[in-house]
Amino acid sequence: MYDEADVPPYTLPDPLRTLDGRRVTSARDWPARRAELLELFRTHVYGRRPAAASHARHRFRVVEEDPAAMDGAATLKRVRISTDHNGRTHAFEVVLFVPNAVAGPVPVFLLLNNRGPENTDPTRATISPFWPAEQVVARGYAIAALQVRDLAPDDPDTFTDGVIGLFEREGRTRPADAWAALSAWGWGGSRALDYVETDDALDATRVAVVGHSRGGKAALWAGAEDERFALVVSNDSGAGGAALSRRIFGETVAEVNTTFPHWFCRGFQRFNGAEDELPVDQHELIALLAPRAVAVGSADEDLWADPRGEFLSLAHASPVYALFGREPIPTDAMPALDDPLRVLPRQYHIRRGGHDLTTQDWGCYTDLADRLWG
Repeated sequence: MYDEADVPPYTLPDPLRTLDGRRVTSARDWPARRAELLELFRTHVYGRRPAAASHARHRFRVVEEDPAAMDGAATLKRVRISTDHNGRTHAFEVVLFVPNAVAGPVPVFLLLNNRGPENTDPTRATISPFWPAEQVVARGYAIAALQVRDLAPDDPDTFTDGVIGLFEREGRTRPADAWAALSAWGWGGSRALDYVETDDALDATRVAVVGHSRGGKAALWAGAEDERFALVVSNDSGAGGAALSRRIFGETVAEVNTTFPHWFCRGFQRFNGAEDELPVDQHELIALLAPRAVAVGSADEDLWADPRGEFLSLAHASPVYALFGREPIPTDAMPALDDPLRVLPRQYHIRRGGHDLTTQDWGCYTDLADRLWG
């Protein structure tokens, strides 16, 4: 059962207080503080992508195109994205549906799919509420998906077999801040966005990166690392995602690092049972998205993800959004069930039910996009 009395007292780090003690008071001074926070998260939580991964060249090939998909409502594209490095190649696929009834470049919702590929079936023989492509296309948006396991297997023994291994020498000892699975998944999201920039049917300035659970953790980090994402969507992302670590409620730092040691960098394990020693907390991850749009979704039965902690992260990022003239989200403004709170460009909703990404959640996210992008 949920009981807020189970949450210990805690003090959050100030996202506007620099490492040398100065306070950021203007949007002009935010980029330098943002860079500090990024380095702290890279060092202590998500790991550092190697320079070669950031500067590699990529190739895009449309391996299938069907302009009459969804009974003529959409054009299907399956895109192979390949990266070459030191004589080796890594490749993964993006599935994409573009609405045919909308003129001009259209915005895109990109899912970092942490479930099986049947959930994003390009043939539509299987239609999953986890990725309701027909619903999103009918709203006038393109919808895309990649399989996170194609970037890094979701396994502690093999997670370096994907793109991580492409950029690392075999047998080399991995440093404590080496990138791990979540960062690799987010890197794949950025490569999908690289493709979007080449496709005249798509609007690369209006791309939402979406993730559920572990995929939501990856989506938040993808949005922090890559400022081209206009909207970042975290659905039930919990510990290491939207939920405040210092609340020590539901999934904790120790539990996530013990059960899934391949998600975060090895240095994060130093804070198992020592959340108060973390130099950052997750409200600062959300602050890294400012002044862009962010949507956080929770479910009332999903206590493991700490819905209250997810909401509070969004609220406690308010001082950074205020630098850009955005209204604050009060910490006592957590909305009622099924009644989204929108303080543009941010949104929070909590729905009835358990740990899942549903058509109701997708409806909330496309509703926000309507308000942001018309």
